[in-house]
Amino acid sequence: MEADISDMRNELQSRDGLWRRIQLECQKLYTELLKIKEYKDIQEIQIKHQSSHVQLTEQLENKNPELLLFAESQGCQEEELNKIRNHVYREEQSHCSEQERMKTEISDLTEELHQKEITIATIMEKATLLERQLKMELETKHKLLTKQQLLEFHYQVIKSENTHLKEMM
Repeated sequence: MEADISDMRNELQSRDGLWRRIQLECQKLYTELLKIKEYKDIQEIQIKHQSSHVQLTEQLENKNPELLLFAESQGCQEEELNKIRNHVYREEQSHCSEQERMKTEISDLTEELHQKEITIATIMEKATLLERQLKMELETKHKLLTKQQLLEFHYQVIKSENTHLKEMM
């Protein structure tokens, strides 16, 4: 049982380490998300700046084909940014659900460990009680054995006296 408890403690420590790694990874993902948001804000500023620049350029150059290609690449970048946001969101959801599952599992294991500790305490109490009963029985049997030996000794003495008296008669 002590080995089981030790195994459970080791498993709890292992799960605690895993829990900490997940939290660290969530923090890293959150940092990445902040960087992506910052990058997006910079891009939006650039887009606004470029939008006004495009209008001026369009007026000056009558819709230069290079600017159209640039606008298309911006659209691709926005699509990529949306994909990254979606991926980060799914990862956050996955990590949150994994954390909840691990919290539940740790709670269950803690409850199970508590139940086992209660069982061990009950067994120890019963063992102590049985040990006391056994000692009392051994003392009783030892007293009975001593009494029987004493009676046997008296019997032998009386028997020898009886034999001696028969011979004398």
